[in-house]
Amino acid sequence: MGTLLEVKDLRTEFHTQDGVVHAVNGVTFAVDEGETLGLVGESGCGKSVSVLSVMRLIPQPPGKIAGGQVLFQGRDLLTVDDEEIRSVRGNKIAMVFQDPMTSLNPVLTIDTQIGESLELHLGMTKEQARKRSVELLKMVGIPEAEGRIEDYPHQFSGGMRQRVMIAMALSCTPQLLIADEPTTALDVTILAQIIDIVKRLKRELGMAIIWITHDLGVIAGLADRINVMYAGFIIETAPVKEIFGNPLHPYTLGLLGSIPRLDETRKEKLTPIEGLPPDLVTMPTGCPFYDRCRFRTEKCLHENPPLEVSAVRHSVACWNWQDVVKARGRA
Repeated sequence: MGTLLEVKDLRTEFHTQDGVVHAVNGVTFAVDEGETLGLVGESGCGKSVSVLSVMRLIPQPPGKIAGGQVLFQGRDLLTVDDEEIRSVRGNKIAMVFQDPMTSLNPVLTIDTQIGESLELHLGMTKEQARKRSVELLKMVGIPEAEGRIEDYPHQFSGGMRQRVMIAMALSCTPQLLIADEPTTALDVTILAQIIDIVKRLKRELGMAIIWITHDLGVIAGLADRINVMYAGFIIETAPVKEIFGNPLHPYTLGLLGSIPRLDETRKEKLTPIEGLPPDLVTMPTGCPFYDRCRFRTEKCLHENPPLEVSAVRHSVACWNWQDVVKARGRA
């Protein structure tokens, strides 16, 4: 498997009345062909801004991609012209957004919204696009697709609207699908159905996926590898089994400690991560997790640790990750 997407030292900021918000701070990662990469972390950690930067969908102003490279099939998407990036969006890289009701146009039928991409990128006629749209709705499990194709978004339930969004994203058979918390507002039954659909389509189409979520329970059965983000940094990255079985960063350990478990008897209450994330306008010089970390030392206050390899395919940005391992062993 080759590398499909390579992001290098990506930095994105927002210029506000209160100062410059450093939303993404030198993020580097790669996605291989056919791989599912999970981006996890609490709200405001930079997950969505990272992928919106990849797609060049950051509103400018107030936003600005301050530096870095986004290499997709060898081309830097941050330097290509507007026409070329439009040929990539929705065609080779597609995105499913968190809230389908605000992403779908309320005054256009589903047929029109799916068909637009097919006509633009694949040169289909309206009749060909309509036929393909029906096939896509069937693919994502919408019953009576022929009769629903002329419906408007408000005529669908929340789960069905999310399926429509997935159908739209898959219309041109993209090589990379970016899903930005697509199951947040859904109940657990519909959530499970959406995840099953995405896993099945990944097998059938062979596409790569970036799945953004704050829910580690969702990503556990979906991702091949996980990047944990905090305050605009990637602070740990490893295969999914490594993250769950051998977390090395105190923040990752805290995230795992706050997940309800059904597979074992929990003797203690869920452990919250005390404190608040740092102000992204006045970023600390040291580790951004310093104020909330029980493993902190004087060095952490003054020096921000780089993301370094600690084991095979496992990297962590922490000066004291060995202490985390020891603490887990005593737990």
